[in-house]
Amino acid sequence: MSESSERPKMNIEKAKDKVIGTIAETMDLYGVTPAAANLYATMYFKDQMTLDEMRTELGMSKPSMSTSVRRLQEIKMVKKTFTRGSRKHTYAAEKNFFRSFMAFYCQMWEREAKMNMEAIEEAQEDFIEVIKDSNSTPEIVAEAKTYYDQLEESKTYYRWLDDLVESIRSGKIFEFLPKDPQE
Repeated sequence: MSESSERPKMNIEKAKDKVIGTIAETMDLYGVTPAAANLYATMYFKDQMTLDEMRTELGMSKPSMSTSVRRLQEIKMVKKTFTRGSRKHTYAAEKNFFRSFMAFYCQMWEREAKMNMEAIEEAQEDFIEVIKDSNSTPEIVAEAKTYYDQLEESKTYYRWLDDLVESIRSGKIFEFLPKDPQE
């Protein structure tokens, strides 16, 4: 490679490094480990990579690499790909940010709604027991009713969150919030 063509190649790598660093940093804000974030960001500019290629490129240990790949697969940011004639597993990064955003956040929001709704239902059953308990004083009954009602109101948020997830999964959200406002 001539010196004149080497500089543009170095500029490409420099530009990619900027994006890789920023993607990794922002993924960390959302609870993705730095190792997994760096792996995803690096894979973003590749068609596909084997585990060996990932380890070589990032200098990560085999256990760290496997854990990171598995986590990225769980949140649908990396998928296993098939390469004819190769026995090695290859993986590709999800390059469509809408799809990766939707998969990641829908999974997190569903988990939040499910966990909190289960806890609310259980707590409300406990409050009902207190309300029905003949040993409860009027003050205790009033307190239990207040908390029961407070939890009942909070269910509105978790039902809304479920609706939000459904609108994202179905694509209806794009009717209200288009991907490209110019379209």
